[in-house]
Amino acid sequence: MKFQGVLFFPITPFAADGSLDGERLALHIESGVAAGAGGVFVACGTGEFHALTPDEIERVTRIAVDTTAGRVPVLAAAGGPVPVARDQAARIERAGADGVLLLPPYLVRAPQQGLVRYVTEVGAATGLPLVFYQRSTARLSPDTAAELAALPQVVGLKDGIGDIEAMHRVVRAVRAVAGTDDFQFFNGLPTAEMTASAYRGIGVGLYSSAVFAFAPEIATAFHRALTEDDQELLTRLLDEFYRPLVELRDEVPGYAVSLIKAGVTLRGLDAGGVRAPLLDPSPEHVARLAKLIDHGLEAVGA
Repeated sequence: MKFQGVLFFPITPFAADGSLDGERLALHIESGVAAGAGGVFVACGTGEFHALTPDEIERVTRIAVDTTAGRVPVLAAAGGPVPVARDQAARIERAGADGVLLLPPYLVRAPQQGLVRYVTEVGAATGLPLVFYQRSTARLSPDTAAELAALPQVVGLKDGIGDIEAMHRVVRAVRAVAGTDDFQFFNGLPTAEMTASAYRGIGVGLYSSAVFAFAPEIATAFHRALTEDDQELLTRLLDEFYRPLVELRDEVPGYAVSLIKAGVTLRGLDAGGVRAPLLDPSPEHVARLAKLIDHGLEAVGA
């Protein structure tokens, strides 16, 4: 399971009554794959993993698998308490996914060997490959990262912490045991384009793009500029689109998700609102987002 290009983290659309809207989810995923997504990660952070029932995670995964029809890999998230994460992982496998993005355990901070135990116990519930997402309560030392990378089931590490020096040491430790071809690293910071160049410098070329969910034209143009070292376009997009987007995102907790969902609706697919404890963006913020999208599309000639 190898990834290339922009990684797509779909939102989860909800109907007016708050229920999962499977038809709109399928349309959303199909549009992303058609726009060139290199992989689809459903029911993850952007997809409101925190607010989905186990049945909904399984249904979302099945919709993604059916919609992509093998064109790109499909992963879904599991995490939290071990029994819950094991159940989620088994459901994800049953739905036909290609892998699991394993989120941190719930609340408690664990010793390093406790994190290894968490990965192995959740992994025992499924035969699927695992990508471990380090953030919050799950911070790996270089030695622990190398130990996890040596497990055949663990195929990747996604970083949501943002400590470049620490991540560089992790990359070097893992490469010493896993080589350069089989194990993959991902930049999982919010609005990852802002840090993509820095991560690329330490050997982490893959990143999750929330912008791709509502403006694939901008996200793919940025990725192309990054790959081709088009500094003029990179600078323009970072200064005139991504930086203002991050500033808007940081004004309200949870906007890393709810702004993305609002963006999907602005682009023509009614995605519904977000579930508690998040809040939908205010009309003023939606208007600012709309102007940003228009400016970003203009910048890339879309």
